[in-house]
Amino acid sequence: MYRGMDRAALDAAYNNAAAVTDSPKIVAEWEARSARLRAAHPDGMDLRYGKDERNRIDYFAARRDGPVLAFIHGGYWQNRAKELFAFVAEGPLAWGINVALIGYTLAPQKRLDGIVAEIHAALGWLHQGIPMLGGAKDKLFVSGWSAGGHLTAMAMDHPAVKGGLAISGIYDLEPMRLSYINDKLRLDQAETRRNSPMFLKPAEKNLFVAYGADELPELCRQSEDYAKLLNAKAIGIPRRNHFTVLEELASPHGALTALARRL
Repeated sequence: MYRGMDRAALDAAYNNAAAVTDSPKIVAEWEARSARLRAAHPDGMDLRYGKDERNRIDYFAARRDGPVLAFIHGGYWQNRAKELFAFVAEGPLAWGINVALIGYTLAPQKRLDGIVAEIHAALGWLHQGIPMLGGAKDKLFVSGWSAGGHLTAMAMDHPAVKGGLAISGIYDLEPMRLSYINDKLRLDQAETRRNSPMFLKPAEKNLFVAYGADELPELCRQSEDYAKLLNAKAIGIPRRNHFTVLEELASPHGALTALARRL
């Protein structure tokens, strides 16, 4: 049991795809938009930061010596890929913010400890390579959505990271361990605890916590609870669900783009 919910209740409480019935159409649109943007930036695609197949970064240049926003994709640590999320770069790019999309190995091929380590490795590679790519080495920030929101929070202790924007993340992994999501994650209690931002000392860096106000109640609660731990206020974006909230980063005038600019 978790907060009075058994396995069946938790499965429903965290099933974002079932909650947003038109999510397949939304994702298909993401794919088409992302393909167009990747085609426009061929030189920055699939830069390798590690030995595993998905250890690659897509870099979208906006302005030389401009800040760099590293974005971590979602999919409950077991689905999707960086290529699907290139469309989110359009908002930051319009304001001269360079964007780097980080790929990582999915569960069950790698445990969550290993995924977190890959994100740290990617950030280290980026920090060293940013001058070559044309960005400002001392202005590296991190953002991510869903599982990527969790990984953003876990990346705040990286010494090169100056701040972050976590979107619709999971910050207490206990319901993941007790639900269908753990079929591939294979979390045990110890791994759950050491990878739950809610139970870790927060880094003394500026981290915005945002979510769609029309998301599942548990997703909203997770963001609200984590923001309280940070002595901050979670930013609930009206009329946005777990999928449409990313339009606020893809748009140059979106609420999430405004937060990235504030960082």
